[in-house]
Amino acid sequence: MDDTRQWIEALYLESGPQLLIFLKQRVGDVASAEDLLQETFAAALRQADRLRSASSPRAYLFGMARNLAATASRKAWRRNQPLFIPEPQQKPQDPRLELLREAMTRLKPEFQEALELRLRHELSYEEIAEAINVPIGTVRSRLHHAVRQLRQDLCDPDRLPASRKEDV
Repeated sequence: MDDTRQWIEALYLESGPQLLIFLKQRVGDVASAEDLLQETFAAALRQADRLRSASSPRAYLFGMARNLAATASRKAWRRNQPLFIPEPQQKPQDPRLELLREAMTRLKPEFQEALELRLRHELSYEEIAEAINVPIGTVRSRLHHAVRQLRQDLCDPDRLPASRKEDV
């Protein structure tokens, strides 16, 4: 058991900070995200055998965290609490970054999730597939469609909101 605890602690040190960012984006506040991070690693300890046999323990942890955050969001919705939609910490200095952010909010949620896991958390396609429990081809497709839609939105001035056309 000591080996397992040490291994889980090493995973926590390696993946904990990124998982906390991932969870904070989903639940909106640090305290709730920290609670979910703790729940994720408590579950990891209980499921250590599954975690050890996973092709990517890191992806397995992201999948566990994703499921716990989804459960927390459903509970919040049932209690009629508004779900959190993150806003940037500060206004970007380059107006093109705000255009990109706006374009990303128009993506389907499954496309946003795949992009976030790939770009922000640097998961491989295989790790993303494991984390969100879909085939790798689905991950490739979601990322392809997300990038294609972003290109269309950002390269076609007619697709931009009227208030943003002057920024291009």
